[in-house]
Amino acid sequence: QLQLVESGGGLVQPGGSLRLSCAASGFTLDYYAIGWFRQAPGKEREGVSCISHRGDSTNYADSVKGRFTISRDNAKNTVYLQMNSLKPEDTAVYYCAAVWGSATLKSTLYDSWGQGTQVTVSS
Repeated sequence: QLQLVESGGGLVQPGGSLRLSCAASGFTLDYYAIGWFRQAPGKEREGVSCISHRGDSTNYADSVKGRFTISRDNAKNTVYLQMNSLKPEDTAVYYCAAVWGSATLKSTLYDSWGQGTQVTVSS
């Protein structure tokens, strides 16, 4: 069974940075596109960013463009989300997910999910 584990969340002040990691176990990420999603209390899950299996194609939600960067290191079986200039509205549980196919911000197309990591942006 595909297993994904997110880490790197925490409490950060507005304007600060965090780097989230999504590590895979039990399978190799080489052939999977990976997406990062987030869900704030009382809100629907939204796509944040995604990356193709080779890492040559990325996409971002408008709300995070220019602030977040997705990358992957297939040798380490890990995908990262570098988050800079964080805002209080970025507060959410962040999830990574894997799909055998094209990278997309549509969460319904992903079939393997991690347990999530909490990101809180507050002074």
